[in-house]
This record gives sequence, structure tokens and C-alpha cells, in this order.
Amino acid sequence: MGYLELLLIGVGLAMDAFAVSICKGLNMKTINKKHCFIIALFFGGFQALMPFIGWLAGIQFEHYIKAFDHWIAFVLLVVIGGHMVVEVLRGEDEEDEVCLCAAEEEHLDIKELFLLAIATSIDALAVGVTFAFLQVNIVPAIIIIGSVTFVISAAGVFIGNIFGSKYKSRAELAGGIILILLGIKILLEHLGIV
Repeated sequence: MGYLELLLIGVGLAMDAFAVSICKGLNMKTINKKHCFIIALFFGGFQALMPFIGWLAGIQFEHYIKAFDHWIAFVLLVVIGGHMVVEVLRGEDEEDEVCLCAAEEEHLDIKELFLLAIATSIDALAVGVTFAFLQVNIVPAIIIIGSVTFVISAAGVFIGNIFGSKYKSRAELAGGIILILLGIKILLEHLGIV
């Protein structure tokens, strides 16, 4: 798997964190750079940690499922991406995000941020399992995914503060589509079609 594909996976996985970062930006009367950095660090850090944990779990079972690993990668990416697309099309989580955004936030709640970082990086755990099956070099993968999420989350805080929640569902839709297309590409490559 090349760097461009890892970058695209990073962008796709970062869309949930981006949406939550927009909400965090909405809560700030003015941009607090320290809070912006902490939010981006939490989301980027967990987005890097979860694929590593998934990869560790995946390499334990790699020799048992080598014959059909590309199907697992395809199914996981399509299910994750499809779930993101369906959530946007159904309008799910908007009420939760609005409630999250409605609360005044003068201080940063680290416990809440910790839970949000875990919740937005669960998809990355499953992607980490696929990395083990595809024998992806995990160090560059987690560096790219974590860095991309860090930058996108920081941008989300600024965008949320400036533009509001107008673009968050479009970003999640794009992220879901990217993951679905990457899953299809992996399957087609292993079947020798591409």
C-alpha cells in the first residue's frame, strides 16, 4: 500500500474527528489555540494508536486467514465507509452533535475529549486489522493517519468557529466514499482485475 493510499485512508478516517472538531470550534467564542492543539492532539493521537492496536491483533491471526485476507479488508472498509455514508444520508448523529455543540464550553473537558477521541477512532481499529492482513508497514501508516487527523481536526476547530456546522455532513459523506472506493480497489487488485 502506497503513501497516497495511506493518505486517502487517513483523510477518510479523520472525517468523524473533523465533524466533532467543528462542534468544538462552534463552542469557542474566539479561537483558543491551546485548546485547538489539545483537541487535534487527542484526535490525531487516538487515530494513530487505534490502527496500531488493530494491526497487533491482526498479525496474531494472519497465518490463519491469509487465503481470504483481501476479502476481509474489502468488507471492513466498505462496511465502515458505508456506515458513514448511511449516517449522513439518514441524518443520524446530527441531534447528538447539535446537543454537543449547544453546550457552552469555556474550558476543555478532558474526560469528554478522551471519550470522543475513542469514539471517532473505532473505525481506525478495524482498518488496522486490514493493515496486518495486507502486510502494510505500520509505522509510516500510523504516522500518516495520525498526522492527517491532527491537521484536519485543527482545521475543523477553526472552520467550526468561522463557518459553523454547514460542511460537517459533506465531509463525513466524502470520508465514507473514500473508504468504500479504497476497499473496492484492494479487492480488485487481489483479484488481478486492476
